[in-house]
Amino acid sequence: MNELVSELKEEFLVKIGDKAPDFVLDSVEGEKWRLSDQLGSVTALLFYPKDETLVCTKQMCSVRDNWSEYLKTKAVVVGISQGTVEDHRRFSQRHQLPLPLLADESRKITRKYGWHWILPVNFTRAIVVIDSTGVIRYRKVMLRAFRPTDKSVLTSIYAARTDALQSRFRKILRESNEGNKSMN
Repeated sequence: MNELVSELKEEFLVKIGDKAPDFVLDSVEGEKWRLSDQLGSVTALLFYPKDETLVCTKQMCSVRDNWSEYLKTKAVVVGISQGTVEDHRRFSQRHQLPLPLLADESRKITRKYGWHWILPVNFTRAIVVIDSTGVIRYRKVMLRAFRPTDKSVLTSIYAARTDALQSRFRKILRESNEGNKSMN
């Protein structure tokens, strides 16, 4: 049993500090949305179980109601769920959602990013924040009955921006130190 769990972890689980695996999903705008096209920007992936359910609707409407705060982060924010593009389009229009919704009909991407060691993927929702270099900086999986607060998502977006800046600063500092050593 432990061997099976280990194999599943390797196949599905993404962890903080990992390079985010690339994927392509269809968006309600009728275009292909590719994660690697977002490099250079912090990206927040909001995985939710299903359109038009009580908690999911509250979560997406809360993002809508706080959209001006999300825009201030300069992050790319998308919702991802199992429905079809047409299901998501109706949901988005009905609730006037400003964020793109992506269709993960097979739940392959949701399983990879929202995997939980004990809970089936249809019982969870997940938030994953990826920094501008493509590294996962925040990942939280929770029971579908709960939803993240906008404050926690916004905070994790700002933290990812800070992490990327600190990494760049360390790299510049290292290069500067190496340059100084070669001059001596």
